[in-house]
Amino acid sequence: MSLPAEFHDIAKRVNNWGRWGEADEVGTLNLITGEVVRNAAAAVRSGLRIPLALPLQQEGVQTGAIPGRVNPLHTMVQINHELFGPGTVATSDDSVTMGLQSATHWDALTHVSHSGRIYNGRPADSITPHDRARFSGIDKATPVVSRGVLLDVARAKGRDRLPGDHAVTPEDLDEAAEYGGVTVRSGDIVLVRTGQMQLFLAGDRHGYAYPSPGLSVRTPEWFHAHDVAAVANDTLTFEIFPPEIENLWLPVHALDLVEMGMLQGQNWNLEKLSTACAQERQYTFLLCAMPEPFVGGTGTPVAPVAVL
Repeated sequence: MSLPAEFHDIAKRVNNWGRWGEADEVGTLNLITGEVVRNAAAAVRSGLRIPLALPLQQEGVQTGAIPGRVNPLHTMVQINHELFGPGTVATSDDSVTMGLQSATHWDALTHVSHSGRIYNGRPADSITPHDRARFSGIDKATPVVSRGVLLDVARAKGRDRLPGDHAVTPEDLDEAAEYGGVTVRSGDIVLVRTGQMQLFLAGDRHGYAYPSPGLSVRTPEWFHAHDVAAVANDTLTFEIFPPEIENLWLPVHALDLVEMGMLQGQNWNLEKLSTACAQERQYTFLLCAMPEPFVGGTGTPVAPVAVL
């Protein structure tokens, strides 16, 4: 089944291929300039630091529905081992096996493809078992430090959590921006809160996963118009799931990552940030969200920190 004309029409309007040159591999991260970072630092007022990552543990958000995407399997490989002989300093080591997108993470621009292409028009078959992602792997992502903006869609609507069938629209984003008294600027990293994370934190892993509110297929045009550098939210699938257009699966992924070249993140815990922003009446902050540089990776765990 081919993608519908509606999808291709939006794709044309948000396409950034060639905008930063034919060799570009990082897309909208180009919008995070030195000036943007200096302005981001100016957003810090109290110095309050809020972590946004979920704990890395076997009881994570993955339920087994996505093949191969396992929650972190943490193994001790040596415990109090006297490596240099009896009576010497002892060391303990551990290792972990996990899906790179299994917990709080960034999707690399190569995470999805459509019509045989990835970002900047490169062929999707440039991703191979040997080379992994030869272009636009997560290791290519420039330092992800910028002004963060929380668009608390749930709180703006007077709700703790959006219902599972709610597709977050551009109008919702405008409403949340007005509620927070913010104007989204070029190079900003936008965090969209639906409140869905509350289900996972309460122990309902399956309810967290499905059904889930999320971004509408109409939102990529909003992000494109505002020159947003990256977007993350507090859901498993990022976009509304099941999809708002029948049988059109992951269209927002394809528009954001492939057409726009915009980094996107999922499973971000925005609950403490929501409370702090409401108390401080401050919805902008310095956001540090550095990718782990897995060479050729199509995603990476991330431990973001918002500094208010």
